[in-house]
Amino acid sequence: MGKEIERKYLVNLAAWKPQDAGIHFKQGYLNAQKERVVRVRIEGNQAKLTIKGITTGVTRSEFEYGIPVDDAAILLDSLCEQPLIDKHRHKEVHNGKTWEIDVFHGLNQGLVVAEIELESEDEKIELPSWAITEVSSDSRFYNSNLLKNPFSTWGKSNR
Repeated sequence: MGKEIERKYLVNLAAWKPQDAGIHFKQGYLNAQKERVVRVRIEGNQAKLTIKGITTGVTRSEFEYGIPVDDAAILLDSLCEQPLIDKHRHKEVHNGKTWEIDVFHGLNQGLVVAEIELESEDEKIELPSWAITEVSSDSRFYNSNLLKNPFSTWGKSNR
């Protein structure tokens, strides 16, 4: 069984600037319930179907499969919940670990989140200077929840 062990952090934009153009991601959800998420994603010129289970701590089941980009585009336009998640993903290596930094667009404009995948929940990591607040256990930051409750609707006091 596939497992995803991931931690998420808000990014201090005064301390981080993209080092490349990133890859454009467009993603939507066929099912976005707490118990299971079924996601369709186009990332650059590739597409994937991903199934994720419930999160326990910072771990959850994850199964990911490549699918034709044309099929993904049809699924995103006709079957996925709207609005779609629109973002650019940048990758940076810090202390030997790859960080994925997502810069959101559209209704989630202004949100920048860094993710790091780990080998175990208790793996020690060194945070980059721009990773400021851990939000791993805050479900508002799950992409599947950002389509239902976009960052732009939170208000400054809830961020």
